[in-house]
Amino acid sequence: MRKTIQSMATLFMMAAISVQGYSQKPSSELLTPTNHALVLVDHQSQMGFATKNISITELRSNAAIVAGSSKIFNIPTVVTTVAAKSFSGPVFSEITEFYPATGYINRTTMNCWEDVNAHKAITAKNQKKLIFAGLWTSVCIVGPALSAKADGYDVYVITDACGDVSKEAHDMAISRMIQAGVKPMTAMQYILELQRDWARSETYKGVTDLIKKYGGAYGIGIQYAHEMLKH
Repeated sequence: MRKTIQSMATLFMMAAISVQGYSQKPSSELLTPTNHALVLVDHQSQMGFATKNISITELRSNAAIVAGSSKIFNIPTVVTTVAAKSFSGPVFSEITEFYPATGYINRTTMNCWEDVNAHKAITAKNQKKLIFAGLWTSVCIVGPALSAKADGYDVYVITDACGDVSKEAHDMAISRMIQAGVKPMTAMQYILELQRDWARSETYKGVTDLIKKYGGAYGIGIQYAHEMLKH
């Protein structure tokens, strides 16, 4: 009987500690794997050639982090292209690694919100939070971001997975969207916000492997810890 009571007390204490550890309700502003959809716009060769506000290497790595994150966490995702066969060319391999080209929605419109098929695909995800990333910031991101915001969506833009023909063009586009209520974030912020807790073992390996591959200095740090500390 005494052992039974002790066991029950131990379980109660563990439960209390667990509840205490997560007693604070997180902000509804934070992204979770189930509260948003992702839209990747025009990460294509021709668009990348003229991007000047960020190095092409960093841009591609950030795009990979975003696309890879959406796969790890099963985020509803739309990949859309513009004039793929006549001008803009193929999508970055860092995105095709996670999303094969057969599923892309090609457009002629610069604003994917004005394209019937793209708009239908995005709104069919049935998520009120929409996350955009793509090229160029001042045209193909500003357009859908402001349009979605006007239609009542809660809109986020992953700024370092976007790019433009100059730093000023990119910065003014981001400033314009922020003034309209769009929320900026970065690629690394995106993946870490989705993971949120390193005790979430089901996504831990996928997240750390992705960061080791594309996360620059942070990725090297994770690799070092895994090798040297053996965890």
